[in-house]
Formats: sequence, structure tokens, C-alpha cells
Amino acid sequence: MRVSDFYFDLPEELIAQHPPAERGSSRMLVVSREQRSGNREQGTGDREQACGAGLTDAMFRDLPEYLRAGDLLVLNDSRVLPARLFATRAGLGTQTNSPQPAGLIEVLLTEEVVGGGEAKTDTGILRFAQKDKSFVWRVLVKPAKKVRVGETLLFLEAGSVWAARTKTPGLKPQRSESAYRGLKPAATPDGGSVIPTALEAEVVEAGEFGERTLRFRPVEDFYGVVARIGHVPLPPYIRREQAKETDSAEDRERYQTVYAHALGSAAAPTAGLHFTPEVLAALAERGVEIAYLTLHVGLGTFQPVRVAELKDIRLHAERYTLPATTADALNRAMAEGRRVVAVGTTTTRTLEHVAAVAGFRADGGKRVPGAKAHPDPVAIMPGLKSRPISEANALEASEVPPRREFHAHSGSTSIFIGPGHRFRIVGGLLTNFHLPESTLLMLVSAFAGERGRETVLAAYAHAVRERYRFYSYGDCMLVV
Repeated sequence: MRVSDFYFDLPEELIAQHPPAERGSSRMLVVSREQRSGNREQGTGDREQACGAGLTDAMFRDLPEYLRAGDLLVLNDSRVLPARLFATRAGLGTQTNSPQPAGLIEVLLTEEVVGGGEAKTDTGILRFAQKDKSFVWRVLVKPAKKVRVGETLLFLEAGSVWAARTKTPGLKPQRSESAYRGLKPAATPDGGSVIPTALEAEVVEAGEFGERTLRFRPVEDFYGVVARIGHVPLPPYIRREQAKETDSAEDRERYQTVYAHALGSAAAPTAGLHFTPEVLAALAERGVEIAYLTLHVGLGTFQPVRVAELKDIRLHAERYTLPATTADALNRAMAEGRRVVAVGTTTTRTLEHVAAVAGFRADGGKRVPGAKAHPDPVAIMPGLKSRPISEANALEASEVPPRREFHAHSGSTSIFIGPGHRFRIVGGLLTNFHLPESTLLMLVSAFAGERGRETVLAAYAHAVRERYRFYSYGDCMLVV
């Protein structure tokens, strides 16, 4: 199957640039996984009629009405880090003849590498002394060609006057107030004091498509500094001039779920953005059990597909945690035959991964590639290129628990779910509308049933005609 099979036309004006005025007021398209002949929606197009998809226009606040008592609703409680930073390059590696030598470098933090010990990368193993308190991160940089291994990036204090001046043509980059890697204090362009640098990082590894590994100089409160100088990592289709403007209060609040807890995501698990305390209370009152897991959203979720065939797709690994309370809830639900409903594609991938780890099988013994557990604690850095999804990465028979049972653990998953996947545990899915040709759209198509691609593309065509709002700040879809 080709990636282009998942293309659809979307008018640009349907891409939501802001969240709805009130959280939870989004629309919800309910899609039936069953093929219902003779139960077609009146006035729908040929594609919808051909696949017989059952479509119902609803509101998200109606979600409790579409779930049933005993359902187990699982949500991803990862909290978004203000992971978009802006830096300049220290003078040692800067091309001073460049028309804009002091231009800003955009840096997106995508995955933390545990400080101390060693981290595997494509070119070998990076080793750091256990006493080294530096923070090592896997990042995306833009423009990438300018950022080379061995260079130092200087991250300026928020609101720095000098930061605005770095865009002035002909202004040469200056060194920061530090002896780090031999750098010495230097005057700012206006002859004043040293440049107010909040963080410094050395580029220690380079990969494809703007991927880099940075080692940050130790600071007393790394996450506090990032919170102070970082920006909400909004996706590129939401247009903001973040290099020039401070984040709006709207984005700071609304690009975060109300139940976000574990800090570490480079993007929001957007299906959860619709939930309010009132909706969660209504679900509980209806008898829906609610549980949480954590998957820190990184490149495995939002990196674009760069191959032509689905069989060649390889995802970056992302870190997850399955808490004991959620493992127990899953065990009870499976034992009692209750439905498990996933909120979002990140939750779905994590559940299907941990189900494979626990020994649950959906297709006579074949296991999902990429489903390999790691003990906790673990330093997870699978490399700057995607970890291959192959039988070599599947669970060994000796790793299968003697009983099909979920256990609390942390690990990483690179599982790709596309058409043909046999779901082990997920029986319902709440998700946003996704980009054309994305792995998220492929996952939803896989879940929608035997003719899932046709069903989902028909639902998307309906959503376009009915003027639903798309992507992160947009409306949602319930597939049951």
C-alpha cells in the first residue's frame, strides 16, 4: 500500500488556528466501524455510499452518551514542555561573511537522554561521566545546515534586547559570559555588558532531517530555565511568530490537557484537549472507568513520512510509562470482557504495544514489531535515525510473561500501526482529524475496520463538506 493512498484535499481555511472559545465545545463526528448496508446518511457523496459508513454529527460534550457503563477510557497524561527555543551560534563556527551571520537557530527539544552513563546513537555510543550533571537532548534544528558537530549554541534570556538585534544584517555573533569550551566573555554589539545567555549547549551528534544531539551546560534548574525562555511547541500549520512574540495566554493554557501531569512532550496529545472536568465527571457518573498512562510525544508521532510505501515506514521510539493502577484496570477490563477506549493515537499505540508485551495476541501468535519492553529506569535513545521495525525487534518467546497480564513498567515503543494490524486491546478510539499521508491517519484507518481507509476518507470528506475544523485545535472523531 502506498502513502499516497492516504491523501485527501483540505481547504486551508478549515485548519484551526485557535482553539474553540470554550474548551469542550468542539464538534464530534461519530463513525461506526460496522458496515451498514441500507443505513447510509442522506445526501452523502459516492465515496461514503460506497463504503456504507455510519456517520453521525454530534458535539464532544455528548461523548458520555456514546460510551457505555463499564467502558475503560484511557488517556495520555503527558505534559507539554515549552520545547521551542531560539539560539545563536557562538563565534567559533559562524560564517561572518553570511548576509545574516547572527540569525536565530530554532531548536525543538524532542527527547531527553538520561544524563550520565551512555546513550546509543547511529554512529556509536556517546558516553558521559556519571558525575556529569549536564542535560543531553535529542532535538530538531532549523536551519539545519548551519549547525555542525562541535559548535556551541547560545540560548538567550527571554525578552533580551540583544535577541531582537540578532536579526540585524551584518551584526556579528558575540560570545557569552562563560569559559565553557574555552569561550571568554565579550561585549555586546552596543558596547554594553555581556550577552544575557540563559543556556549553552554543545552539538555532539548530527543526524538526518535536522536531527541533532545537544549537551547542555549544567544549570541549577534546567526545566525552570526552559519554562522561562521556551515557547509552546505549536505545529507549523498553526501560524505564530514565536521568534518575535511571547506566547499568548491562550496557547499556554489550551495547548495542554486539563489532566496533564508528567512533563516531557514536544507536542500535545491533542485528542485530550477537548476534555473538561465536567465531561470527565459526567463520564464517571455514567459508569465509565478512567485511567491514565504516559507517552511523551516526540518524533515518532509528528515526524512526516518520507517514504512511498507503508512497508518502509520506520518510526522513532518514544518513551512511555504504564502505571500500576492502569495495569490493574486493564487486567480487570480484559478479564471481565469490558471495552477499552483510547483517547488519541498516542494512547492507542502505547496500549497496543503494552498488550503485545503482556502476551495478548490478536492473530494467532504473530506479534507486532517494535513492541519490546525496557526495564525501568532505562536510558532510552534509539538513535538519530528511526529504529527498524522488524522481527529482530519483536518480543522473544522467552520474554513473554507466563500469564497474559499487564504489569507496571516504563519503556519505549516504535510501533507503527497501519491497515492490516489486528488490534489486541483497543475497542474504541477518540481522535482528532489528522494530516494527509500521516501515520496517524493510517492508524485510524487500521482501526476503522476491514475497509478502514475508505471508511475514514469518507468520514473526512463528510467533515470537509460540513466545515469541521481540522488538526490540533480542531474538532474530533469517535470511532466505535
